[in-house]
Amino acid sequence: MPDNWLLCDLHIHTDMSDGKLPLSEVVDLFGEKKFDVISITDHVTDKYTIEERIKNNSDICTIEEEKFSDYLHLLWKESKRAWEQYRMLLIPGMEITNNHDLFHIVVVDVKEFIEPLLPVNEIIEKAHSQGAIAIACHPHNKDSEGKMPFMHLWNNNEKFASLFDAWEVANRDDLFNVVGLKKFNYIANSDFHEKWHVYSWKSLIKSERNKEAVKEAVRQNKDIAIYLFRKEK
Repeated sequence: MPDNWLLCDLHIHTDMSDGKLPLSEVVDLFGEKKFDVISITDHVTDKYTIEERIKNNSDICTIEEEKFSDYLHLLWKESKRAWEQYRMLLIPGMEITNNHDLFHIVVVDVKEFIEPLLPVNEIIEKAHSQGAIAIACHPHNKDSEGKMPFMHLWNNNEKFASLFDAWEVANRDDLFNVVGLKKFNYIANSDFHEKWHVYSWKSLIKSERNKEAVKEAVRQNKDIAIYLFRKEK
């Protein structure tokens, strides 16, 4: 990459929630692909969804509140290895997963648990109080049947537009032209769950290689480009 342009993916899951790969393998995969910045953002899911999954004998696929500090300690440990081995920043994150009210929010540089059932504005306030950034993820996405199940953020986009630090304009293989047309602050991420998802939309961010500079670059949203990362031919 040219000087100060960093290859970034700020929406990544591991097998600590519903991803397929363990944390160490995710770090090695992105490190070997020469990424500069990643954020591990495993799901923190609302209690109603968890109760329904337990009722159906399904995996809960979430970081529970009582285990959240352990989750952060694992990320901090791996962030040290990621930097020493690959000179790659690993920023701890979470995906606040509210399937009851139909919205998901990625928080990057999280330091404390945030309750998923809080109103959107309170979630963002709590993220900002920790020095984190808040990203509206897959805000205009369709499921396998062509429905749009998680539309709360988009249906209220005028209310939330200026509260978020950025909106995903691209998520894995999807492009959300509506985000571009609104001229919202934007970012592109993979929503990584399994190995092949590494080949997907990413962000190029012009920034110094430290988390405070990266977060400020997302907030300012001046030198960001979306980039379709593909296998070398």
